[in-house]
Amino acid sequence: MDARQWDERYAATDLVWSAGPNRLVAAECAALPAGWAVDLAAGEGRNAIWLARQGWRVTAVDFSQVGLDKGRRVVEAEELLGAIDWVCADATTWTPAEPVDLVVAAYLQVPADDRRRAVVGAVRSLAPGGTLLWVAHDSSNLTEGTGGPQDPAVLMTAEDVLADVASADVAVDVVRAERVARLVESGDHHGEEQRIAWDAVARVTRR
Repeated sequence: MDARQWDERYAATDLVWSAGPNRLVAAECAALPAGWAVDLAAGEGRNAIWLARQGWRVTAVDFSQVGLDKGRRVVEAEELLGAIDWVCADATTWTPAEPVDLVVAAYLQVPADDRRRAVVGAVRSLAPGGTLLWVAHDSSNLTEGTGGPQDPAVLMTAEDVLADVASADVAVDVVRAERVARLVESGDHHGEEQRIAWDAVARVTRR
């Protein structure tokens, strides 16, 4: 989907994603000391807003202005105006002007070349001790899981992300790299059913 299609999707409903943060983002970032964070492919800003509530200064980057505007309205209501900068740009090529302490990318599902460009830019933008957290629909989700993109070209594994990190030629420590199960509630006329979706999670720290 291009920016125009995402604009239309965000404009068509109150919230495309949940109001709260992605659970893996919250779990992996909860103990990190607050600093400057970048949320790549921020969408409506759920992860950026959660980080701001934890005391982070955040730059939220997405190519959908409609999605960013929805997040900005939430921030205005909570009087967090100075905590988040909303940047309408391509998350696969945008980089910050100075080193940052955290880069989060949750479900930036793009072809391998675009993903590699985004990962390399993210790792190189980290300050020493900074963290990159990448959460995505895993390649195995197509055949073993539920939901998510059905195009294998935009799916990935944690190992794919680590290979992208290695191509950045930056020294890092791998904190976590694995496939993680996520329970998904799906309702029909028989009631609620729990199914499993598979995510790829990669977390590295720059030395």
